[in-house]
Amino acid sequence: MKVRERKYTPENLKWRLEDIFATDAAWEAEFADLSARLEEPSAFRGRLTDREAALACLKLQSELGWKSERLYVYARMRRDEDSAASLYQGMSDRTRGLAVKLSAAFSFAAPELTGLSSETLAEWAESAEFADFSYFLTVLEKHKKHILSEKEEELLASVGAFSGMFQTIFSMFDNADIRFGSVTDEKGRSTEITHGTYSLLLQSPSESVRKSAFEAMFGQYKGHINTLAQVYAGNVKKDCFYAKMRGFGSALEHSLFGENTDPRAYRNLVDAIGKNTKYMHRFIALKKKILQTDTLNMYDLYLPLVENAEIKLPYEKAYEVFKEAVKPLGSDYAAVLDEAYNNGWIDVSENKGKRSGAYSWGVFGTHPYVLLNYQPNSHAVFTVAHEMGHAMHTYYSSGTQPYEKAGYEIFVAEVASTVNEVLLLKYLMKTADEKLKRYLLSYYLDMFRTTVFRQTMFAEFELAAHTMEENGQPLTAESLSEVYYALNKKYYGKAVKHNDLIRYEWARIPHFYTSFYVYKYATGLTAAVKIASMILSGDEEAVVNYRKFLSAGGSMPPVDVLKLAGVDLTSAEPFEAAMKEFKSTLTELEKMI
Repeated sequence: MKVRERKYTPENLKWRLEDIFATDAAWEAEFADLSARLEEPSAFRGRLTDREAALACLKLQSELGWKSERLYVYARMRRDEDSAASLYQGMSDRTRGLAVKLSAAFSFAAPELTGLSSETLAEWAESAEFADFSYFLTVLEKHKKHILSEKEEELLASVGAFSGMFQTIFSMFDNADIRFGSVTDEKGRSTEITHGTYSLLLQSPSESVRKSAFEAMFGQYKGHINTLAQVYAGNVKKDCFYAKMRGFGSALEHSLFGENTDPRAYRNLVDAIGKNTKYMHRFIALKKKILQTDTLNMYDLYLPLVENAEIKLPYEKAYEVFKEAVKPLGSDYAAVLDEAYNNGWIDVSENKGKRSGAYSWGVFGTHPYVLLNYQPNSHAVFTVAHEMGHAMHTYYSSGTQPYEKAGYEIFVAEVASTVNEVLLLKYLMKTADEKLKRYLLSYYLDMFRTTVFRQTMFAEFELAAHTMEENGQPLTAESLSEVYYALNKKYYGKAVKHNDLIRYEWARIPHFYTSFYVYKYATGLTAAVKIASMILSGDEEAVVNYRKFLSAGGSMPPVDVLKLAGVDLTSAEPFEAAMKEFKSTLTELEKMI
């Protein structure tokens, strides 16, 4: 079917970016105004020891930062409507350039404020006049003890010019240089193996297609494994170097300090999930039984367990079903969903040139927006719930907090979206026939497999690699691959054949170059499962507490924000609850099979 041009998309299926800027001319006027104000910050340089000057500078930084954000969001979202529209490509490029200039204009502020005494920063943070900046000042005060001398900071900044090259080198290799060849699919068509097509090929009903794709993909990483090991080892050494220079006990502590996150959340995840891999083993054994195969390979794990159970709903019906699923969140929550549906929050349909995928975005002072490319299938139905979860999180945070505290950390960013997915899945299961229920149960279990177990395995690998470096153990192709292979056996168990090439999987994970990041996917689902369970139990206080979480934005450390919703990741309890949920879901599917 031919994709239509945007001008033929019905207005009720388009978002209304005029709520940000009424016209492009209004955008240009704002751009000109901000450009003319770039000299204003210089009036405060060298004056931030003065209380009034510091407050005025922070307010100016917020004002101009918000204007810059508005300009960029509007231009970029206009561009996403149709990537062929060169006008908006140019506008977004111009705004990026302006944002760089704005950042440079305020570059003196953080060093000057950090130079203040801890007592001064603490006193300002507690005062009413600095209320909007209290969290920022508290975080700044915490960082003081890890700030080095001016000369040392200058040296570290110089090192930073090339220390990030490990990620760039891997990215160039992985996206530009490596080639995996082609495979002939079950219909005799030649398909090039890319990062995008690989996951689709692993769902092929033909074992030879799956095996060929797997061996072609991992064979290439094996062929370059010594080089890749040295690139990754350099990245690990870089992490450990910065941690040591700034006086942290470990690279993990340094990384999570930057996010103001308690390291216990990371270690509790690894410990709790690592102790419950037996349930993952049971799930893998059940997959083998359902697929009726003598040998279950690593490349067989993405085969669907229930075929032809697709949820095919038009967008209007999908949104209706989603609204019913989240009714426990209250009538005011439902009213906001109606507002989003009826008043230009959501860009629904695919059109020629439109950005692929889905996201939720926006800017403070205007309602959030959601981009979809809706198709009538299961994935799209859950995507509606997911992206509206992000939008509602932003709506409540921005409606409750000032601009300076409205933005929430990545650590909690996937919680509200996943809560909505879990609520939708539970709702659908209540009315599903046996076939659809099997599909939904397997879908839920695979969410755990890929988001909790697999990401925790990745997190454990990262922790092991950094610990090896901190203990003076060599990071080689052999040592890294052996650690990964042992973890693969630990997490997947004996029901699957641990094909030898899987030991090189670590070498293709780009997230490993943003160290200690992947664990957030696992903690996000863990928290969401706990919250959804409390809400569905009928506990009215759980809904009240969840609303507090949605409304907290970035007003406190992210682990403390989650505590508002009744989830304490510094304890083992949420992880144990998630494992209990996985076990009960698995038992239910086992009984049906």
